[in-house]
Amino acid sequence: MICRQTIRGRRYRSCPQLYRRRMASIVTKEISYEELKALLGKSQNLLLVDVRSKEEVDKGHIPGSIHIPVDKVEDAFTKGPEEFKAAYGVTKPALDAPELVFHCQMGRRGGVATGMAHELGYANARNYTGGYKEWSEKEGK
Repeated sequence: MICRQTIRGRRYRSCPQLYRRRMASIVTKEISYEELKALLGKSQNLLLVDVRSKEEVDKGHIPGSIHIPVDKVEDAFTKGPEEFKAAYGVTKPALDAPELVFHCQMGRRGGVATGMAHELGYANARNYTGGYKEWSEKEGK
């Protein structure tokens, strides 16, 4: 799979190369299905970011999530608040936002995105490691 993604000025030829590079030194915080389900039901502050491709999102998504592909996360979270809101329709979270969660299909790209967020100063960002795969299985979709 060719991703041709550029992160901090470096061009990566493939997703595996990107993941190895990004995950080698990143330890991210995680959130479980049960914790995410509880937050979705009652938190006004949750920002759930789906980092999968548009094609994957078109097949189904977790309700309430916004779509920012993994290769756009760094750019998105370095935008100013007004530009972020114009692009994604939600308020940009503060660096100390307690409920910023990234997810993908099975946890890997979500981990990369969470690591990027940590590097940008979002210390409380978490990765839903079960991803859309677990969500859709447990929700019967």
